[in-house]
Amino acid sequence: MRISLRALRGRPPVVLLAVLAAVLTLPSIPAEARAGAGAPVARPGAPGPAGGGSVTSLPLTGGRLLAGRTARRFDLLGVGWDGPARALAGGTVKVRTRDAVTGVWSGWHELETDGEDGPDTGADTAVTAATGAVAGRAPRSATAPLWTGPSDGVAVEVTPGPAGPPPGLRVELVDPGEGVRSAGARTVPAEPSAAEASATEAADGGRRTGHHQAPRPEIVTRAGWGADESIREPDFVYTGPVRVVFVHHTATTTEYPCSDAPRVIRAIYQYHVQSNGWRDIGYNFLVDRCGTVYEGRAGGTDLPVHGAHTLGFNTDSAGVAAIGTFVTDVPPADLLTGVARIAAWKLGLTDQDAAGSTRMVSGSDGSLYPAGTGADFKAVSGHRDAFNTECPGDALYPKLPELRTEAARLQGR
Repeated sequence: MRISLRALRGRPPVVLLAVLAAVLTLPSIPAEARAGAGAPVARPGAPGPAGGGSVTSLPLTGGRLLAGRTARRFDLLGVGWDGPARALAGGTVKVRTRDAVTGVWSGWHELETDGEDGPDTGADTAVTAATGAVAGRAPRSATAPLWTGPSDGVAVEVTPGPAGPPPGLRVELVDPGEGVRSAGARTVPAEPSAAEASATEAADGGRRTGHHQAPRPEIVTRAGWGADESIREPDFVYTGPVRVVFVHHTATTTEYPCSDAPRVIRAIYQYHVQSNGWRDIGYNFLVDRCGTVYEGRAGGTDLPVHGAHTLGFNTDSAGVAAIGTFVTDVPPADLLTGVARIAAWKLGLTDQDAAGSTRMVSGSDGSLYPAGTGADFKAVSGHRDAFNTECPGDALYPKLPELRTEAARLQGR
């Protein structure tokens, strides 16, 4: 089988990788052997329970075009390396993929390399063998993931920054699987609307508590979207009361049937845990284009679970990710409603005015503010308010004022 390099002419790649159609089942190789094996790696814990999906690592060797074959298709990919995110500062990563159904290759996509989502120092470092990390090894980093849909081929072009290529450079191919079946509840039911709550309050003689507590929207649990709980850290980390909700976009496809949202979430989850080495998915909640709210990081939807979504400001905050890329694509009205509902409820748990502001202290020099520096944030803020990023996109960010207004209305303010 021949590989055409026509699409790569005029590009001086430092690292190239082409993976052809599925024809050969790859052996499972221990992750610690990845650097020297020169062969694809199935991370420990993958494929895991039936339907749990898998993450396959393929090493990128500088200056050479590698051709590998895999029996595993994938729906999401990213490029990872050993060491801090800044190791690829000033560099670029471009990928193109082959559609598993049509065999047609996509155009080139540039992946975000700045590590904008992520845990604060020490928050997500207690990894175990379940995550695929090796005890005592240096931290690992990765680009933002790219949702590709069913694919069976990939080409990668990495141009390192001034520091040169980081060690352990690899492409991560994620198959989200069909989801793990669980006996747990698939949804957390919605609470009554404001009108219904008022009627209940009157019937109870005005004994309603939490006057500014917005009704809880229905939330699809982790069991509902098929999370493989065996790959995450078993314990939970909590922060102080949530005072800010940071709105993100996942930078994945925008045009998807809402029935596919659980598959997208599973892929992001596996990438965050098995490729980035985080203890769990980074976001506390996710919302699809139909307005459905999904539980993200485990630990209790009504508790202040410490996330890994806004570098420097994960403390006393929650991250809500809109599933899609909203740079130019206009976010659907239902999605905006879903984000407003979960923000209103989460902030109302601590009586935080969704239309108000609060002061936060940076926990990382990697944010817009040096560690230890105070900064004022709206209670509903965008990721770009805390980090040099386009997230949540130029089409979604201007919608935040109306999200605040709607969330405050839901709180009865």
